[in-house]
This record gives sequence, C-alpha cells and structure tokens, in this order.
Amino acid sequence: MTTNRHAELGLTNEDVLKMFETMLMARRIDERMWLLNRAGKIPFVISCQGQEAAQVGAAFALDNSKDYIAPYYRDMGVVLHFGMTARDLMLSAFAKAEDPNSGGRQMPGHFGQKKNRILTGSSPVTTQLPHAVGVALAAKIEKKDFITFVTLGEGSSNQGDFHEGLNFAGVHQLPCITMVENNNYAISVPFERQVASKTVADRASSYGMPGFRVDGKDPIEVYKVVKEAADRARNGEGPSLIEAVTYRLTAHSSDDDDRQYRTAEDIAEGKALDPLITFAVYLKETGVLTDELEKEINDRIMKEVNEATDYAESAPYAAPEDALKHVYAEKDGGNA
Repeated sequence: MTTNRHAELGLTNEDVLKMFETMLMARRIDERMWLLNRAGKIPFVISCQGQEAAQVGAAFALDNSKDYIAPYYRDMGVVLHFGMTARDLMLSAFAKAEDPNSGGRQMPGHFGQKKNRILTGSSPVTTQLPHAVGVALAAKIEKKDFITFVTLGEGSSNQGDFHEGLNFAGVHQLPCITMVENNNYAISVPFERQVASKTVADRASSYGMPGFRVDGKDPIEVYKVVKEAADRARNGEGPSLIEAVTYRLTAHSSDDDDRQYRTAEDIAEGKALDPLITFAVYLKETGVLTDELEKEINDRIMKEVNEATDYAESAPYAAPEDALKHVYAEKDGGNA
C-alpha cells in the first residue's frame, strides 16, 4: 500500500480531500472559461491547468484567516482557498459590475479582494513581488502576526522587481515567501533561454535566504516545503524562495497557439503527469478517495460551476457613467 505521506505531515484525510476538491474546482472553472471563450461569451482566458497542485498545496500551508497573498494571474487554486468563489471568478471572466476584483475593469486573472487579504494584481508582471515584501515589512514594523506569500512565473523571475523585492526582503529578513511556478515557458520562450542559472532556486543565496526546488505536481510535497518556510517566517527567520516545477497543460492564454513551439510528444508527456490524475491515484491508494466519492465531489463542483456561470452571464454590466469610479476622488455623495 502507498505510504501515507500526508499523515506524516499532520494532514488529515479531510484535509487532503479538501485539497483535491479545491484543485478540481479550479480545473472545472478553468475548463468552463475556455468553453465560454471559444463560444464568444468571454474575451480572454489565462489558464491554471497543470499548476493546481502547486497552488493548492502552497495555499493550504498558509493561514487563510490572517496571511496576505499576492497571487499571479494563473493562481485560481490559491485564491479559491483564500475565500474567492466560483461566482466571484465567473463575474470577473464576464467583466460584470459585481466582479469583486475590479468591478469588471480588469482582465481575468487580475485578482484582488480586500476582505480576504488578496493584494490587487496588475498587468505588468512581477509588480506584485515588491508589494508583498512591503506588506511583510509592515508586519515586522507593527509586530503583527501574519506573513505574506507571493507567486510568479519563471519568466517573471527575470524582471527587475524580482531582484529588488527579494534583495529588500533578504536585507531586512522579512516574513515573505516567494514561490516561482516554473511551467518551463515564458509564453513561448523555454526555460533554458530565460534563466542562466541551473534553477531559479539557485538565486536565493544571492539574497541571503534559503532556496528550494520542489515537484510542483505534488501538492503534498509543495505543502511540506511551504509549511516549513511559513514556520521559519513566523519565527522571525526571514524569507524563503521556492521554485515549484510544474507543467502548463494549455497554451499560454486563449490568444496563444502553443503548437508553434511545443511538440505533440511534449504535450502528451505533460498530460500524462496531470496532477489531478496523479493526486487522485494517491488518494485512492491510501484509502482516502473512492470512485464513488470522486464522482460525488465532481457532481457537486459542476453544479456550483453551472450556477456561477448562469448567474454571471445574466448579471448586469457596470454602468457607463461608472467608468471613472474609484479612479478619482468623489466629493459628492459622501464618497470622497
């Protein structure tokens, strides 16, 4: 029988089932968004497929009642664990007025929700890293009991904000975890043409922090490494850099054709290692999941996704006169 690795880390069967359910929810929402895009109902999709294990494993290692996160555009699994719902994400995809991220102003994947401590994201990549470091600095100055967690792709690790953010976090020993989700392609540019070092994690020593490379297709392993980093951060031992090696199962976005730079064999190999499939196998081998329970979970998720889709599609768009709302101060009506 397969070794019960989650129990060794203090995770219950209920914990790992919830992890699986969150991964599956992210996948089913993402799949629905692709169908809606191809049907001409939503303009854009930037996918999480293949990276759910890294996202959910990491998110479960944090405290979603007090920690702050600065997710990047693929991180549907992270934001779901931190309190976003299928309805929230569909409202964003349809750019409706009730979209909690931006009221329909931002592109999909630009997450932001104050009540759940999800820092607002922007289109220029890597800008979220200095923001997360800044919030971690506030935690240290004010002696608050929270840490920050920021994610980005490996292509983003070559931006100036990556250096500035990690260097500042290292100098000031801030409670900030940076996780690079290395899916091997910065849009179409392969890893070996992006990064001169052997791994992204190798860069950690330059910033005075530990660096770890982990199998991002294994949520249990990601949980372990991020939990250890979180414990260090809470104990005043400073930041960590984690590189989760994943595989992007789709094109970069709905506007990309990855057949131009990936072979059919490469894509088939990646799909064979789909973390939803391999994690389900692990859960079944450890007696946590059955075929019947898996169907029950999937049916429940699909009901929620269907309801979220119907609600978001019929929800109103923002009024044209609200285009500048939240941009300039409003002196009338008590909103200044």
